[in-house]
Amino acid sequence: MTLRSEQSEPGGQQAAAPSAAAQAPAAPASPLASAVAPVVEPDPAVGPAAPDRPLRLVGQADAPAGEAADAAGTSQAGGRPAGPLPEPVRYDVLGVHVSAIDRAGAVALIGDWIARRERKYVCATGVHGVMESQRDPALREIHNRSGLTAPDGMPLVWCARYARMTQTGHVRGPDLMLDVLAAAEKKGWTSYFYGGREGVPELLVNRLRETMPNLAVVGTHSPPFRPLTEAEDEAIVAEINSLAPDLVWVGLSTPKQERWMAEHRDRLDAPVLLGVGAAFDMHAGLVKRAPSWLHNTGLEWVYRLIQEPRRLWRRYFRNNPAFVAGVLRHPPRPLPPPWPEAGA
Repeated sequence: MTLRSEQSEPGGQQAAAPSAAAQAPAAPASPLASAVAPVVEPDPAVGPAAPDRPLRLVGQADAPAGEAADAAGTSQAGGRPAGPLPEPVRYDVLGVHVSAIDRAGAVALIGDWIARRERKYVCATGVHGVMESQRDPALREIHNRSGLTAPDGMPLVWCARYARMTQTGHVRGPDLMLDVLAAAEKKGWTSYFYGGREGVPELLVNRLRETMPNLAVVGTHSPPFRPLTEAEDEAIVAEINSLAPDLVWVGLSTPKQERWMAEHRDRLDAPVLLGVGAAFDMHAGLVKRAPSWLHNTGLEWVYRLIQEPRRLWRRYFRNNPAFVAGVLRHPPRPLPPPWPEAGA
């Protein structure tokens, strides 16, 4: 099923006009400039820098989500985007290369890709994704070749802290979705929603527009719970490309959505594919979100297990103990650049 909406300006190709101050010869450095050339300074929580004290990367990731979204894709002289934002550093969690980033930094990076029409995909992964990657090397490679593999779950944030990646924040898939869509409404980026049971994407869009009335949505599709035929798959690719969204939201759950994004990345013209899984049902109001006070405790999985015991009990009781044992044997560690070419 396809949902179309009219919009006054084309999405995804708008660049914020430079202000008068930005055109002046003595203009101060823009937020984007500081993001492109981040500086390293001591973490205020631990005092002056020393060899045995963690360093904190200061740059775009520290800006509030709205400011980060404004900075991403802003123009310099001649209306052209400035230099690309640097890829965030990564850290290794049982062979999965997780991006050391926070929500504001993720929004800024996605906005930069849209401004440049760079084709990337985003994984929001937690313990489930890491453990599935232990059993499937191809899935691990998909995570490692993403444009962004966000730490979706406090265990991955704790792993980042162990690896001294103190700039890392908790980037939950449902939160990232709202952050990016808020920027999309402001900047005119267009979205296509792929996934969920029949009727869920349409319900999701209606719910989102209660708080984002100007959100530009060009289409939705609920795929069947079976592998698509070649003809069906080609038809979906043709439809998405004809609608030309800036963002394709994929709600198929892990690991299906990661495989779908990797398989379709080169076939889709949209700059950014985002796998957000359960965020479709959560924001459609079909699944209750955990209370905010639980988000940073590492116990959000207990709340989800209570809600969906028949579906989730096996996942959690298989993966969680194995994850703890794995990181005790192979502690998280920072990764030096370069990483594999992202987005392929």
